[in-house]
Amino acid sequence: MIFLLLGVLALVIGGCLCVVWAERGGPRWVRVVAALTRGAGELVSSAQKSRSRGGSGDTDDD
Repeated sequence: MIFLLLGVLALVIGGCLCVVWAERGGPRWVRVVAALTRGAGELVSSAQKSRSRGGSGDTDDD
């Protein structure tokens, strides 16, 4: 489990580095990775916003 978490952490850090590099005009593959990283961030952000507003559509009967 720890290796899975370390792998995810490495991907997140690598994605952030690619975003910074792409802002400085990196190669095309860096811009692609940066776009994917930004897209994933937008998805996570919108999912958290909808969850906090209670708009997820799920019913919690706890």
